[in-house]
Amino acid sequence: MRISVCMAVFNGEKYIKDQLDSILLQIGPEDEVIISDDGSNDQTLPIIKSISDNRIKIVYSGQKSIIKNFENSLKTATGDVIFLSDQDDIWYPNKISIMVSFLNDYLMVFSNASVFKESMLDTYLLYDQNVQRTGFLKNFIKNNFIGATMAFQRKVLERALPFPKKIYMHDVWIGLVSEIEGKTHFIEEPLVYYRRHGNNASETGEKSSNSLFTKIKMRYDLGLSLLRRFL
Repeated sequence: MRISVCMAVFNGEKYIKDQLDSILLQIGPEDEVIISDDGSNDQTLPIIKSISDNRIKIVYSGQKSIIKNFENSLKTATGDVIFLSDQDDIWYPNKISIMVSFLNDYLMVFSNASVFKESMLDTYLLYDQNVQRTGFLKNFIKNNFIGATMAFQRKVLERALPFPKKIYMHDVWIGLVSEIEGKTHFIEEPLVYYRRHGNNASETGEKSSNSLFTKIKMRYDLGLSLLRRFL
């Protein structure tokens, strides 16, 4: 079973090496880390290239969109199992082995995460435990899917790609496609140190600043995109 870790980066020089180190220790010689760069103008690319690991593949996006940047990485993936990765987190050392074991029975899995801002000594769980996190309707109304904690079988990509134009984030789209296509599972154990630093590309894990009208419009567009994809 080959693994593809798909990452989108943009000006991630401060944290990218720590994240890649935590991933490369867990994958095999035939696996890959596909990094799509969205026009970084700092030291992100030189840092990545300095690691000199042939499992790392860099592709270029230039779309100025986190959704398109992830799509660019995903469409290059060749693995049987796909992991999504942010540029600024740190993976637990057993993340891949645990998630792959669940993917024998589930189409898509996602886990809890330890959120930290300054030091990993000061963390808290992103999700309360013993709360149901899967289910199409539940996640359509209030999204629980976080790309940085997700892994899925390759067949998800056959339905999920290409991403529709009017989705508000790639992870909710992949999660809902997975809910329609097969069984999903939430792992209550945290498997990612999820970094919050004020410059994150999304508000995931923090209270949304969107108005009620915007939230309704986002879900309308998402629902319409799902109907078009599956009908």
